[in-house]
Amino acid sequence: MLRSRPHDGSTVRFCKQCLAPVFVVAWFACLVNCCYGSSRRVTPTVKAVAENRGAVVNIRGLKSVVDDSTGFEDPTKRVNGMGTGVVVDARGYIITNHHVIDGVRRIQVTLDNGRVYLGRLIARDATTDLAVVKIDCQDELPVIRIGTSRDLMLGEPVIAIGNAYGYPHTVSEGIISALDRTVQVSDTQQYHRLIQTNASINPGNSGGPLLNIDGQMVGINVAVRVGAQGIAFAIPVDVVMTVAGRLMNSQQLSGIRHGIEGETTISGEDSRFVVKRVEPGSPAASTGMQEGDVIRRIGNTDVVRQLDVERAIVGLRKGGELKCHVIRAESPIEVTLVLDESKEESPADRCWRALGLRLRTMSDEQFQRMKSATYRGGMYVVEVNPQSAAGRRGMRAGDVLVGIHRWQTVSMENVEYVLRRGNLGQQGEVEILYLRNQEELVATVPGSQLR
Repeated sequence: MLRSRPHDGSTVRFCKQCLAPVFVVAWFACLVNCCYGSSRRVTPTVKAVAENRGAVVNIRGLKSVVDDSTGFEDPTKRVNGMGTGVVVDARGYIITNHHVIDGVRRIQVTLDNGRVYLGRLIARDATTDLAVVKIDCQDELPVIRIGTSRDLMLGEPVIAIGNAYGYPHTVSEGIISALDRTVQVSDTQQYHRLIQTNASINPGNSGGPLLNIDGQMVGINVAVRVGAQGIAFAIPVDVVMTVAGRLMNSQQLSGIRHGIEGETTISGEDSRFVVKRVEPGSPAASTGMQEGDVIRRIGNTDVVRQLDVERAIVGLRKGGELKCHVIRAESPIEVTLVLDESKEESPADRCWRALGLRLRTMSDEQFQRMKSATYRGGMYVVEVNPQSAAGRRGMRAGDVLVGIHRWQTVSMENVEYVLRRGNLGQQGEVEILYLRNQEELVATVPGSQLR
C-alpha cells in the first residue's frame, strides 16, 4: 500500500494494483517520447549521426611495437591497435588511415550491428596515410554520405564519429578552427592542407568521418595534437576521394581497364564528373566517349567522381557490359561500355599513369645547357598531370627529370626500368629528382603509385 497526504492533512491509501494502469500509461508515454522524441530534440546533429553511423566501422588488430631500448620492432611485443573506418561501397570496401592497419596481421572489422568480419588490405598509400580494406559480407552495407571540402568555412559546425579509446561510435561535436594546416607528426610523416577542428578526437578516432551539419562527410579524422585541448586534424574529403579512386583502380585490382580519366566539377548543388581524357584504344574510346562528356551513371552506380567509376567496374570480368548515361553538349545519350583486360602499357603510358609525367628525350647538347656537374643526362618534361603527386608537389612542364629514387634517367628505357622494379612500390616515399633553371629540386611521391 502507498500513502499520500491530501491538502486537508488526512492520509489516503492507494493500492499498488490500482496504480498499475497508471504506470503502464506513463511507461508507454516515456517509450514513445524516447523512440521518437520531440521535434526540438531531433536536431541536425542527431539526424547527421543517425544517417551515417551504420557506415562507420570499428577496426582492431594486434601489431608489433618498437622496443625503445633497441630501436627495432619486437614481434614478441604486441599491442591492440584500434581505429575507425567508413564504408564507401556497399560490397564492403572501407576507407581508413594507413597507420591504423599498418603492421596489423589480422584486421578485425566490427559493424554497427555488432557483426565482426576479417578484413583484407586492398591498397594503401603511406604518404597520404590512407588505405582501403575489404570485408566479405552477404548483405549490402550502408554507405557514408560524401560531401566536399572545397567550400568549408571557419566556424562551421562539424561532427566526429569514431572508436575513441575503444568506445564504439563515440560522437563529438565542434567547429572548424582552421583550414590548410601543415602538420609534422614524425621525422618521416608530414600532412598537408589538413582541416583543424576542436571536436573531441581521441586515439581510436583515426580513419573515422568528420561530418558537416548536413550529414555529409567532409574529412577523415587523422591526428590529434598531443597535450593540447581542442586541437585535432582531418584529411579533406576531396583529397580522400582522389586517393581512394587511385587505390581502387579497377586495372590494378581486377585487371580490367576502362580508359576513363576525369574530375569532379561543382556548380551550386550540382556535382558533375567531367571526362578529361579517354585512353586511346580503350573500351571507353570504343564507345565514342569524348573529352568533355559528363558521366552521370555507369551500370547501377551514380557517378560524381573518379572513385565512382572504379566502384562501378572493379570486380567485373572481361566482356562485361555496362550502360553509361552520358551528357554531351547538354543532351543525354547512352553508350555501352564493353570491358576488356588490361593490355601491356607502353613506357610512356606507364610513366603518365604512375608519375603523371609526359617526357621527351634530350640530346647531349641540350642537356649540357643545364650545366649540371652531377647528372649525365635527363628527360624533358612536356606535360604534368596537375592531379598527380608530382604535379601537387610543384613539378611543371619545362623541368628536366634526371633521376628516380637512386637511378639516373637519361632515356625512357631508364624510366621504364625503374618503374618496373617491384620493390619500388613498397617504399613509403620515392624521390623524383629534376632540374629547373639549373637548380636541383626534389619531389617525393608515394611508392605505392609506382606499381
